Amino acid sequence: MPGINKVILVGYLGEDPDFKVLPDDTAVLSFPLATIETVNKNGAKVEQTEWHNIVMLRSLASAAAQVLKKGKLLYLEGKCRTRTFEDNERVKRYITEIFVESFKILGANNDLQEESLTNEQLHLLKK
Repeated sequence: MPGINKVILVGYLGEDPDFKVLPDDTAVLSFPLATIETVNKNGAKVEQTEWHNIVMLRSLASAAAQVLKKGKLLYLEGKCRTRTFEDNERVKRYITEIFVESFKILGANNDLQEESLTNEQLHLLKK
C-alpha cells in the first residue's frame, strides 16, 4: 500500500532566509519556521513552540527569496525528508527538513497581500 508524505504548517519565519546557488545551478532557500500551539498543562494554557527546518528549491526558492523576511506568517505545504550527514567529529547526524511545494504569506501587513506561489504557477508565468 502506498504511503502519503504531506506536511501543512502555519508559522513564523524565525530568521531571514538563507539563499544560495549550488554548483549545479540549483537555487536553495532555507530558514527555520516556528509553529506555536496552545496546550493545557495542569489547568493552565501554555504556548508550546516547535521549530521546523524549511527548504525551497529552484524557481520557488528564487521567487520566495524576494519576498520572505524574518517574522512573516506563512502557510506552507510540502514533504518531510530526513537525511544523514557527518559532523566535524565524524559523528553521523540526522536532520529532518520540510521541502516546500507551495506557500502563502498570511497576515494583513504583507507586501504582497497573501501572494501564493507554486512551482507550477511559476512555470506558467515564465511561458
